[in-house]
Amino acid sequence: MHTVFLVISGALSMKRFSGLLRNARMRVALISLLTLVACASEAGAPGVEGKSTPSPAPTSKEKEPTVKKTEAEWKAALPPMTFHVLREKGTERAFTGALWDDHAPGTYVCAGCGALLFKSTEKFESGCGWPSFSKAAESSNIIESVDFLLGYPRTELTCAKCGGHLGHVFKDGPPPTGLRYCINSAAMVKVPSTQQ
Repeated sequence: MHTVFLVISGALSMKRFSGLLRNARMRVALISLLTLVACASEAGAPGVEGKSTPSPAPTSKEKEPTVKKTEAEWKAALPPMTFHVLREKGTERAFTGALWDDHAPGTYVCAGCGALLFKSTEKFESGCGWPSFSKAAESSNIIESVDFLLGYPRTELTCAKCGGHLGHVFKDGPPPTGLRYCINSAAMVKVPSTQQ
C-alpha cells in the first residue's frame, strides 16, 4: 500500500512539474534552481540567501571581529552588492561576479577590511559560477561556522577581522585538500601580483 501511495504521489508530482514547465518564468526559475543544485556538494552551494538572522556568538575556536562599524557606517562605506554580501549574508548570482573567471596572478583580500584571504595559486575552475579556492592564504583570517539558512547545515565562512560573510566551504574540491572555498566576488578585492 505504501509503495502504491508513493507511485501515485510521484505521478501527481510529475504532472504538476510538467505543468510548471509550460510557464516561461517557471522554466527560468527551475533552470536557475537546478544550476544551484548542480554546483552543490552534499552540503549545498551558496544559494539565493537574502537577509538572515545574525550569526550565533563565536565558539571557542572563533574570535570577535576587530574592525567594528555600525551597519550605517558599513552601508556608507561599501558598494550596494558588497554591503549585501558582507553584512546581510547575501549571495551574488552565479557567473555574474567580477572575479569568478579571473585567473591572473594576485591575492584576494576582504572587501570590507583588506584582510588577506586567498592566493590565485589556490584558485581553480569549479564550474559553479563563484570564485573557488582549494585553501585559504591565512586560515586565521577566516572563521568557519554552521548556518542553516537553506534548511540544512552548511559551513559558512566569515572574515575574522570584520565579520563579513564571504561564502561557504564544501568537501568537493581538488586534492590535496579536497576543499572548495566558494566565495562571492563582491566579498573580495583582487590585488594584482607585482611579479611578472
